[in-house]
Amino acid sequence: MRLSRIIMALTVGLAVVAVPTAAGAAQPQPAPSATTDPPQPPPYPPAAASLTVNRPTIFLGETVVLTGTGFGPNETVDIVVSVTPLAAPAAGQAPARRSDGTTVAMAPVAYQASAPLSFTAFTDAQGRFTKSYKPSATGLLTFTATGRESGRTASTELRVLHKKQPLPVTGDSIGTPMKLGGGLVGAGAIMLLLTLAWRRRQRFGGAAH
Repeated sequence: MRLSRIIMALTVGLAVVAVPTAAGAAQPQPAPSATTDPPQPPPYPPAAASLTVNRPTIFLGETVVLTGTGFGPNETVDIVVSVTPLAAPAAGQAPARRSDGTTVAMAPVAYQASAPLSFTAFTDAQGRFTKSYKPSATGLLTFTATGRESGRTASTELRVLHKKQPLPVTGDSIGTPMKLGGGLVGAGAIMLLLTLAWRRRQRFGGAAH
């Protein structure tokens, strides 16, 4: 009798303990949140590099300044120069004129000397650089700059004209001044002789009186 009571008490106790556990298990669990981390904005496109010259047209012997922007910070930039000869006479170049009025066009010299066709520049923390360049060739120069680390590239053009030259002296142009000079010398000699003769006449004529 006593054993049956003990068994009944244990059964009731287990039932009491199991009820809260079952109730907790029966409660609906919150559904997982549909939103996790907020979506990240798309990455900005890389900045476009640019290359400019301070003067688009110069004469041979003058210096320009190249300015590059939008390259990587503190990187080395390789600059390559390609030269295309000018097909027409340089702007402002006066043609040679003969004494008969005809003219001879003065074609520019395409290449005068070996120019540095590749060099480097170094950007600052903002990806900017400046570089002076003195062309030694006439023509249309194309500068192409490429960043070694960023891979960004940009290009610009520069027109280099031949220096204005004095008109060439031809055989016809030499002959005319020589003829003119000879005539002036002859006229001067005649005037000198006439002056001496007049003075001599004045001197002897005064003595006779």
